[in-house]
Amino acid sequence: MAPRPLGPLVLALGGAAAVLGSVLFILWKTYFGRGPERRWDRGEAWWGAEAARLPEWDEWDPEDEEDEEPALEELEQREVLVLGLDGAGKSTFLRVLSGKPPLEGHIPTWGFNSVRLPTKDFEVDLLEIGGSQNLRFYWKEFVNEVDVLVFVVDSADRLRLPWARQELHKLLDKDPDLPVVVVANKQDLSEAMSMVELQRELGLQALDHQREVFLLAASIAPAGPSFEEPGTVHIWKLLLELLS
Repeated sequence: MAPRPLGPLVLALGGAAAVLGSVLFILWKTYFGRGPERRWDRGEAWWGAEAARLPEWDEWDPEDEEDEEPALEELEQREVLVLGLDGAGKSTFLRVLSGKPPLEGHIPTWGFNSVRLPTKDFEVDLLEIGGSQNLRFYWKEFVNEVDVLVFVVDSADRLRLPWARQELHKLLDKDPDLPVVVVANKQDLSEAMSMVELQRELGLQALDHQREVFLLAASIAPAGPSFEEPGTVHIWKLLLELLS
C-alpha cells in the first residue's frame, strides 16, 4: 500500500516550526553577534538628527581638546544560554535576576526572552529559548555561541525527568568544553527530588571529571521569591565567577 501523503496541517506545522527556528537564529545573530558597537544603538538617532560640523583649521584650539571628556570605555559582553523543559522556571529565573517580580501562573515561552545585566567589568546577556518540544530542536544551534549554559530542571517533575536528561546530554555532547550550571529548581516543594537523586537521574556522575558541571538547588517559584532567594544569589555568583 502506498504511503499516505502528509496532511496540510502537518505540513503547515512543520513549516511554521522551521520558520520559527530560522527567526530565532537570525535574532540571536543580530542581537548578540554585533559586537561592542551594539551598546550605542540608543545614540544612533541622536547622531542622525544632529549632524556634527567639523571645525575649520583657523577655528581649532588645542586647549579645547583638553576639556573634552574621555570616550566611554566599551564593556565586553558575556553570553549565557538558559534552557530547560517547559515549566521548569526559566522565565521566572530571568525575571528574578533582572529585579522584576515573578508572574503568577505558568506562561510558556513560545519564542525567547532576553535580559542584559551590567557588571563592573562586563555585561551579561542571558537568552532563554522556550522549552516546548517544537523548540528543543533548535537548542543545539545556539550552544556554540555562548560562554555558559544554564539548564533549569523542575525537581518535582519526576515523569519528565528522563526527557530533561536526554536533552541535557545532547547539549553536553554538542560542546564538550562549555561550562554547565544545572539548576535544580522548585526544591521547596514536598515532592521534589533530592540533590543526590537528581545527580544520579540526570547522569551527572558519569560525566568527565575534567568538565565544569555544577548542580545547584533553587526555589524560584512563580509566587513570592525575590532576587534575595539564596539559590538565585548562589547561581548569579557562580555565573560571574565562570564568566570572569
